[in-house]
Amino acid sequence: MQLSRRDALRGSGLAVLGLGLSSLAACSNDSAGTGTSGTTLWYWGGGLSDAVVEAAKQQFPDAGITPSKIGGDFKQKLQTAFTGGAFAPAITGVKGEDMAYFKSVAAKFTDLGPLGGTEAAATGLAWKWEQGRTADGKQIGYPIDIGPTAMFYRSDLFEQAGLPTDPTAVSAAVATWDGFYALGQELHGKVPATFPVSSLGVLWGILTGQTTQRYVGEDGSFTGDSEELHDAWRTAVRAQALGLNANAAQNLNPALADGTIGTEMGAAWHALDISDGAPDTAGKWRVADNPVKPTSIGGSFLAIPATTKDPQQAFSIIQWILSPENEAKGYADASIFPADPAAWTLPALTEGDAFFGGQKTIDIFGPAAQLVPAQFESPFDAAVGAPYGDELTKVETAGKDPEQAWTDAVAAARQVADRAGVK
Repeated sequence: MQLSRRDALRGSGLAVLGLGLSSLAACSNDSAGTGTSGTTLWYWGGGLSDAVVEAAKQQFPDAGITPSKIGGDFKQKLQTAFTGGAFAPAITGVKGEDMAYFKSVAAKFTDLGPLGGTEAAATGLAWKWEQGRTADGKQIGYPIDIGPTAMFYRSDLFEQAGLPTDPTAVSAAVATWDGFYALGQELHGKVPATFPVSSLGVLWGILTGQTTQRYVGEDGSFTGDSEELHDAWRTAVRAQALGLNANAAQNLNPALADGTIGTEMGAAWHALDISDGAPDTAGKWRVADNPVKPTSIGGSFLAIPATTKDPQQAFSIIQWILSPENEAKGYADASIFPADPAAWTLPALTEGDAFFGGQKTIDIFGPAAQLVPAQFESPFDAAVGAPYGDELTKVETAGKDPEQAWTDAVAAARQVADRAGVK
């Protein structure tokens, strides 16, 4: 699967400021998260703008905000804090991929709706607020950011291949997956060293985000063998059959830099991965729409644990940190794409991006964010879905037959689902 800078920062290892569990206890020694020791705020490297967090301390001097940037397995450390009871923070981040799990233990959190969350949700992105809401209507997450997806492409290589280079024309050319593969064949045919797909995992991530359901249905049943997912699989492995896969998952930055990768699908924050990984290609990249429709990769929340003494004050802090102006600052500081559409009209997002040849990329990502399809997310999706990624790797690195790989992925996923109690 695609490993990005944001994934790494949010996942663990690069967050060098991570704290051990004993340190967590030391920095959060108030049994209710607020009080004499102040208001503890947990987040991870790249999860919020550090400058905005520091400014919040000045904005709320009486709250005694104590930020802690938590490294390692954030979900596990938050679970440990909840188990201990006395060490839960007053405000905490929740990663998007972990929200389905934390909704299953919603009693650990405060309902943000009565505190002002209902009003905030009314003007926000419905699908994103829904991700942080339980089936019975408890709002446990206030959205920080989102990851609307698009297709990044090398305009100089497109020009060399005689392909359109304008984002509008490219978007029209790849409006369907058939169109994408036709363009990819022409690109690779005219510029043989360039491929339109960096890895099958990247395609699979986009394609599964376009489906109506993933691996576990709302009724708790196994859906990993659905014809919809099988069609997505066939679309992904088509890149391998056509010889259009660079298989560069383990060597992404050099492939971005030397022109091996001519198109790369990913979330808005992936722009920072590309610019960091291939700085000498500045001005050559552009952004166009995904084939068919966008999805969202990543995106996180702030939440208030149920033990917090003053949840209304905590909510006020959250709302200030995630105001449109501060979300725009987060985008400028660390490419944290705002979940609040009101931020999209501010200069930090509307100015042309020099790395992308002066293109106003919000013209692609803004509409994409509005069109992200809502999907049910099960707490078991990540575990049940892992075998599909494993089998795709065997297809691209070991030449495994794609249909046999599908059969094996479904069988392994069903075993995981059975162990988890999925019907």
